[in-house]
Amino acid sequence: MGAMSIADAWPATGRPFTVADLDRMPDDGRRYELYDGVLIVSPRPGNPHQEVAADTEFDPDLAVIRREQVSEPKCTEPPLLVVEIRSPSTAVIDLNRKKAAYERFGVGSYWVVVPETAKPELIVFELADGRYQEVADVRGEERFAAARPFPVEIVPAQLVAGLWPA
Repeated sequence: MGAMSIADAWPATGRPFTVADLDRMPDDGRRYELYDGVLIVSPRPGNPHQEVAADTEFDPDLAVIRREQVSEPKCTEPPLLVVEIRSPSTAVIDLNRKKAAYERFGVGSYWVVVPETAKPELIVFELADGRYQEVADVRGEERFAAARPFPVEIVPAQLVAGLWPA
């Protein structure tokens, strides 16, 4: 099978994109994600990602998955934790579309890291009765002691320490 172009992978006019269509997108260095039948294209980050697939498919910035899921090409079962690093261009998608998609998929914990130079932030959502509840919004030197999916303490300022000159 030869290389496929985007034109070859594009669905028929008027039909929404599906996960199967997304699987046919070329490996051209771009990041292809699917949200409610809409294709979202952006530059691919430099580090490897684990795709999360359900009715919507995203490449989270970080996904914590079960050991038995590691060898799978996509997460077809909900990850234990998904973390997105928010940027000005992804803020609306991370806090609305992706959050809603991960909630529907059943991802137990969803964290959004805001790497602001002056006051970095961590926003934490946990699934309760099928809906995300915001359980923390910590900034700078404030600490968040996570219990789910595992015990860990996060200090937003430490997440970005050394990234920018003082």
